[in-house]
Amino acid sequence: MSDRPEMFEGTERIWMDGEFVDFEDAQTHVLTHALHYGTGVFEGVRCYDTEQGPAIFRWEEHLDRLYKSAKPYDLDIEFSKDELTEATTELIETEGFESCYIRPIVYYGFDSLGVSPKDCPTKTTIAAWPWGAYLGEEALEEGVDVMVSSWRKHASSQIPTNIKTTGLYVNSMLAGEEARRNGYTEAIVLNKEGNVAEGPGENIFMVRDGEIYTPGLAESILEGITRNTAITLAEEMGYTVHEEATISRGELYTADELFFTGTAAEVTPIRSVDDNEIGEGTKGPVTDELQSAFFDVIESGDREEWFHYV
Repeated sequence: MSDRPEMFEGTERIWMDGEFVDFEDAQTHVLTHALHYGTGVFEGVRCYDTEQGPAIFRWEEHLDRLYKSAKPYDLDIEFSKDELTEATTELIETEGFESCYIRPIVYYGFDSLGVSPKDCPTKTTIAAWPWGAYLGEEALEEGVDVMVSSWRKHASSQIPTNIKTTGLYVNSMLAGEEARRNGYTEAIVLNKEGNVAEGPGENIFMVRDGEIYTPGLAESILEGITRNTAITLAEEMGYTVHEEATISRGELYTADELFFTGTAAEVTPIRSVDDNEIGEGTKGPVTDELQSAFFDVIESGDREEWFHYV
């Protein structure tokens, strides 16, 4: 096990097309269609160690999006949602995880290698492993420094932006690596019109004069499930949320607060953009209140409609 990346230490099995296989045997052919053309869809899901035991957060919503994402690519998932749920639950139980990150992925497998995948089988895999704070534990308290990327988010008229396609994350990789090469933690990506879209793997929120704004679906964003969670919690706390906002680049620099949301990033404050301090350069009061409400929910596990208990 010493040659295994540290991230996957302790992960013993992966579910592949109806069977549990050993970690080392979870392989696919180098001529797999999805490897060459990015023809796959996936989800990123978290299982939390709640006061009521391990529970998968917003599993049904993630599963629904996985099946919807498969449709435009004619990926025919041969397993039912109940079967994928059973497989995921068993995987978490047998691996002994109290909390973990879950990665279901559906993709075109090995057969032909023309652009058309017509002869290629649809493959379905589920993996899980322990994964802490995506942008670092200190980022949740101190916030992150970000830059506006020179790379733009593609438009939904070019490739669907409301589904999680594997190949499309080269856009995210380019933006994120550009930011890290320049000394920033993460990037913000603008859409083709030059308005704010999202982060490479996160949705973005802005606070101004006590109200909350987040780019709408027409801004070429992924309709994030944690984004929906944050909107719901904020409205329950009495905040006005503008969830179909158009945000210009300039508004980022004059915002009272900014924060990212995402399954991996959870609720992460942004303390500067392009070296411009946001607010006081620390986690703002609205972000702090919303972040606390979010972690209260996932620690307690007491909103049954949002959890699938393992």
